[in-house]
Amino acid sequence: MDTAGGGERVREGYAVDGDERVRRWRMVLGGEGADGTGCSLTGTDLAVDAALTALYGSGGNPAGAGAGGGRGRSAGLGASAPSMARWLGDIRTYFPSSVVQIMQRDAIDRLGLATLLLEPEMLEAVEADVHLVGTLLSLGKAMPETTRETARAVVRKVVADLERRLATRTVSTLTGALDRAARVSRPRHRDIDWDRTIRANLKNYLPEFGTVVPERLIGYGRAAGSVRKEVVLCIDQSGSMAASVVHAAVFGAVLASMRSIATRLVVFDTSVVDLTDQLDDPVDVLFGTRLGGGTDINRALAYCQSRITRPADTVVVLISDLYEGGIRDEMLKRVAAMQASGVQFVALLALSDEGTPAYDREHAAALAALGAPAFACTPDLFPEVMAAAIEKRPLPVPDP
Repeated sequence: MDTAGGGERVREGYAVDGDERVRRWRMVLGGEGADGTGCSLTGTDLAVDAALTALYGSGGNPAGAGAGGGRGRSAGLGASAPSMARWLGDIRTYFPSSVVQIMQRDAIDRLGLATLLLEPEMLEAVEADVHLVGTLLSLGKAMPETTRETARAVVRKVVADLERRLATRTVSTLTGALDRAARVSRPRHRDIDWDRTIRANLKNYLPEFGTVVPERLIGYGRAAGSVRKEVVLCIDQSGSMAASVVHAAVFGAVLASMRSIATRLVVFDTSVVDLTDQLDDPVDVLFGTRLGGGTDINRALAYCQSRITRPADTVVVLISDLYEGGIRDEMLKRVAAMQASGVQFVALLALSDEGTPAYDREHAAALAALGAPAFACTPDLFPEVMAAAIEKRPLPVPDP
């Protein structure tokens, strides 16, 4: 609210004087001639404004960032790798990590930063995140040998951070689901797990008789070999799915580390590549992908279907935006055939924190009609989705 006669605005408990308001508006508007502020910047404000000017304007370049000048907002490439590296250093100095990552993404889109990422000194300057990994993977064979090892180090750092965030919860969630799926609900007498049976029936305790009436018997889990689940991750490696490919590679490695799950990882565009033998190192998996190109979902599912040996114990996870370049009707028939054989089929439009991407709504509706709802899934939700699929219960589909 405005305080009477004081020229101050009190917002969220802080008093902001008129000069400070003008300074903030100047930072927002960028100093164009018509911004109307008449405010000049100095010190850190000038450096921050130069970094923003380099990216979000209409005709300059990042080479001028960090040097001051307060020019009108202007953007463009026209910068050497050292100048761009200095700009990357500036934004890491003046902005928090989450903002730096957004600005880097914008620089890749607006300034052609992807080209300069082919140089090692540039890679050492950037803030590593999932989107940067996707950009590096999309560069593929264009990346010179001198840059490849630096790129692998960047990718390994991001993968290690994701594993630390996701592995423990994934293993604990799926271990519980596998244990529940293995329990026998109608055991023979010698197979009754009395400890679990008593706990499950405590509500039926009869104090006058000092006993529990076991309405529901719980048996010991079947031998591990007889309940080992098979999980097939089938991943669309078109360019728009980059973040999903990164997360899927990490989850694939985590699943492969669990003895009770046999994991297969398949990536596809118009061809199909089985990367299962590289699952011990998700970085190798990622460098084995080829982001971009067409899409043939039907062909990929045909390959996955041919590798299924125990349908009733198999979960197939298709991660794709569903833009099918192959035979649509054959794809849907294949999904229906897998489900009829006992396979649990899951369709994820994305496996990332970015929300629902653009996707083929007609194909998504057709899958939903088959009982396989297609939805975007965050990495944090993925363990719950897999647990539900393993236990053959409804999937925790997020609200649209």
